[in-house]
Amino acid sequence: MKITARPHKQPIRLLALLLGGLTLAGCEATRNATNAVLGAPAVPSGTPGFVRGFLGGVATEEPVAAAVARDILSAGGNAADAAVAAGFALTVTLPSRVGLGGGGACILYDARRNDPEALVFLPGPRSGIPPNADRPAALPLMARGLFAVQARMPRGRPFEELIAPAEQLARFGTPMSRALYNDLIAVQAPLFADPQARAVFATPDGRPVQVGDRFQNPPLGGTLTALRVAGVGDLHQGALARRIEEASGQIGAGTISVAEMRAALPQVVRPIFVDTRAGDRIAFLPPPADGGLAAAAAFQALQANQRLEEAQARALAVAAAWRQRGGGDPQALLAEAGLPGGLAGDLPASAGLMVFDREGNAVSCAFTMNNLFGTGRIAPGMGFLMAAAPHIGRVQPPLLAAAVAWNPNLRAFRMAAAGSGQDGAAMAVAGPLAAQLLRNANAEASVQIVPEPGRSQIGVCPRYLPGWPALCSTLSDPRGAGVAMGATDR
Repeated sequence: MKITARPHKQPIRLLALLLGGLTLAGCEATRNATNAVLGAPAVPSGTPGFVRGFLGGVATEEPVAAAVARDILSAGGNAADAAVAAGFALTVTLPSRVGLGGGGACILYDARRNDPEALVFLPGPRSGIPPNADRPAALPLMARGLFAVQARMPRGRPFEELIAPAEQLARFGTPMSRALYNDLIAVQAPLFADPQARAVFATPDGRPVQVGDRFQNPPLGGTLTALRVAGVGDLHQGALARRIEEASGQIGAGTISVAEMRAALPQVVRPIFVDTRAGDRIAFLPPPADGGLAAAAAFQALQANQRLEEAQARALAVAAAWRQRGGGDPQALLAEAGLPGGLAGDLPASAGLMVFDREGNAVSCAFTMNNLFGTGRIAPGMGFLMAAAPHIGRVQPPLLAAAVAWNPNLRAFRMAAAGSGQDGAAMAVAGPLAAQLLRNANAEASVQIVPEPGRSQIGVCPRYLPGWPALCSTLSDPRGAGVAMGATDR
């Protein structure tokens, strides 16, 4: 719309100066200034609709959490803000795989730093088998991990604001998604043996809450309120930590002491880097989130023109070698040939989340409870399921796989991917990356090559970001129950 200044019309003259002096990148500031001059109410910062036009994108395995992330982008938050808000929302809407009692790992790309980093906050192992524990619980690290994610990419929304959507969902209810319902059906009998879990996820006649029907978790809402008001630190060394100590001992999880909670910290770890074409690089999650190591091995195999089956076998062999050796140099393992075998036994479930914003910042995460619904027991009065302790009995860690591709010379984002699906999680990341970066496939074709049971969450900007936002796309694996949202709000 063209606006012409008229003599003796001071407000209109001021409006023309404002429109002439502001660039396209500041279009939302222009709109708010225009509204202020003409007397129309401006959308305040922190409110969905504050940012219009291109927002970025989000893809995850549960629709309500995706909508929460998109609202944060629309309210002026960055990729880390949106990922944190979605992560907390998933603890309410998909507690079978994501919970305050669990944890995860994320790759962060901050466009200003132009150097990705990894944050690892796995559900913490115990020092031994706790006494009087028939279902030992892991040390909860989800809240502390999400706090660290937001702290590594400042300039966004207040952390307390990011907890609020999850708090409201827990207190007032959220629809049962197909993703959560499918998980409920898989473990209904043992899960409903816990009266608190049954009270949340079952109808009065004992049936699982049906898809589309609402369920509530007021105790979880209270815990989220306490986190918002008292801060995440309270969960690890304050009143909430003491409540965990008491609650864990009541449900056969093995008493989790305040000292254990205080010592449980996220780790900032250097990612695994793999070079690809045209100066692009990929940052994969590093061990102990060894699904990233497996994804890097699979990508290298695909880059060497090996078949999908060979890449999958290579991924599992590299991850198995790292676990059997109790660690080692990831880069050396990637270069080692002739590794035998793969991972034995059933791997736990996980959930993926991918977010990128209009500035080209990106966060790609994988979360887990080390078992569907963790221990299957809710901490009394706190509303969240305790994750299963790894390396005890048959519980082993999942393959948590996520990656971000960028071009360091252009200082630009290219692609992000998060994977889930037990032993298919690594290929759910490596396959789409190879299809996009090596063969220039579109987003739909990028996930079609992922073998079962892998599920991908991807965001792709084939001409980079900043650059050509109209070409960016997001996709949640259509074989799953997730959803992708963004990238434009008109």
